[in-house]
Amino acid sequence: MDSGLELKELMLRAPRLTLAAAESLTCGRVQARVGATSGASNFFRGGLTAYSLDQKVKHLGVDRAAARRVNCVSAAVAEQMARGVCTLFDSDLGVATTGYAEPAPDDGVADPFAWWAVAHRRRGRFVKVWSGRAECPGATRTDAQAFVADAVLVELVAYLRELRG
Repeated sequence: MDSGLELKELMLRAPRLTLAAAESLTCGRVQARVGATSGASNFFRGGLTAYSLDQKVKHLGVDRAAARRVNCVSAAVAEQMARGVCTLFDSDLGVATTGYAEPAPDDGVADPFAWWAVAHRRRGRFVKVWSGRAECPGATRTDAQAFVADAVLVELVAYLRELRG
């Protein structure tokens, strides 16, 4: 994502929205991109990097048994993380990332990939939650992390454009 200016403008239109981020694979890159935008404190509530299953369960409400079966990497886990970070930071929107930043032969992963998710909540009730998969064949660890951070923010901006008309 080249600029957070559009994100900022879309977040601050009436009614103003707030944002929080839950990250695993991207390890703070989403938060850094949002925080690099001047005025981000007007809409960005904060975020959490949770690498381990225990932390995802404890802070984000991820279902332990389901996450364990997929090594915390699935659309469902990403969606639970996005919902959880909305609740944790009392935000309107939550974004989340989880995946493999590099090949993991023991887990049958040949190339980096991730699941991202976005959750939107109004008056404490989730009105929309969706996810997608970002493929990163041949990417280095840091390139995969950057690509996925950009992918979830591009998806968020696209949703906000649609929402704001």
